[in-house]
Amino acid sequence: MLSRPSFISDETVARAVAAHWLPEAVEVGYLPWGFGAHHWRVAGGGTALFVTLDQLAPRHTEASLEAAYAGAAALGAAGLGVVCAPLPARSGRFTVDVGAGVLSVTPWLEGRSPTEAEARDPDHVRDVLAALAALHGAAPPDGLRRWAPRVGPGFAEELRVRTARPWTSGPLAEEARSAIADRDEAIARWTGRYFDLADLARAHQDSWVPTHGEPHHANQVVDARGLRLVDWESLALAPRERDYADLLAASAGACAGDRLHADPAMVELFALDWRLSEIDEYAGWFAAPHTGTNDDHTALEGLHEELWTAL
Repeated sequence: MLSRPSFISDETVARAVAAHWLPEAVEVGYLPWGFGAHHWRVAGGGTALFVTLDQLAPRHTEASLEAAYAGAAALGAAGLGVVCAPLPARSGRFTVDVGAGVLSVTPWLEGRSPTEAEARDPDHVRDVLAALAALHGAAPPDGLRRWAPRVGPGFAEELRVRTARPWTSGPLAEEARSAIADRDEAIARWTGRYFDLADLARAHQDSWVPTHGEPHHANQVVDARGLRLVDWESLALAPRERDYADLLAASAGACAGDRLHADPAMVELFALDWRLSEIDEYAGWFAAPHTGTNDDHTALEGLHEELWTAL
């Protein structure tokens, strides 16, 4: 997230990391990176860690995050080099509840994420395809959750009811409500199609594979070892196309589309999966109290994008 959280201090994060992962932790710095979780760099004793605070509802439970991070660690331990694996706490678990959310850590990578332009380069796309092929060919770790729809069949009608009256929760609330209400017919159409495709996917669960869920450029790091995938909180068994929607969009279907042989129906399913879950989260965001921070404005831009960008 771009804005430092008000509900937890850097010192609290550093103490938790010292208690559970790195006793020598003495340096802590907030990182205004990404969108969805909060991040810090914590260091001491010659070691640096990348620390993530995931909040739970609506996307996660403590159990689902533990299963995802433990699964990623198992994949890394089995030799899947593309995984930047979470590190276990002293308890052996990969997550620690700190009240404000759940902490996890990975090693600090001395590399950088590609820009959107760099991510479209054919050589880079080939590297991503190879990484995903390795992931999809890996044996599923024990306890890995199965993908399931992220909104319910009544999602469109629920939104219609929620947006029928003005929102007074913050400076951007009415713009967000109106934008959602104006697209109620499209949301109903998308939801119906989504569940038709979800039924099709679930009829072929025997072919599901481990999937990252969000392998876009911001969750890629190129370091001395090559391409690494980070942020494994969405790891799940699913059709392999779950990992291809962003890749196909980023490469404009060029070399990726020629080599993937992806099922168009499943690509559409996961484009809708992302869109509807994002609209759901943004609706909750702006119906709740907010003050107009940089994160709030970024979220509003994201909502407009999901409501109006063609699939």
